Amino acid sequence: MYYGFQILDGVSVDGFTFGKITDFEAEPCEHGDAFVIAPDNSRAGLVWEVSGKHNFQQILPIDSTRWGVWDVTFPQPMTSLTNARKNLEAILPELKSRWEEWRRTYSDE
Repeated sequence: MYYGFQILDGVSVDGFTFGKITDFEAEPCEHGDAFVIAPDNSRAGLVWEVSGKHNFQQILPIDSTRWGVWDVTFPQPMTSLTNARKNLEAILPELKSRWEEWRRTYSDE
């Protein structure tokens, strides 16, 4: 479902890689869509917004094909790959926790 969109190989933290749907490099954006690829190559969707207020909540359920779609805020403006990496790093603890939960649930399938 996220295939065909650009994977940002240089935007990885602890084995998690950021992929963009909204092209924030073509034009700076305050909100958009993206995805994350986990170390096992599974994926989750992100609906993101740049904000100083913390937000991380599930908006589409976890199933056997992806570990959810998450509404998140990023602290850094999405103006560069460096900031994209910082934003991934900022939400990674929560992402990793959701991914680990998904793996426990669906590892037997």
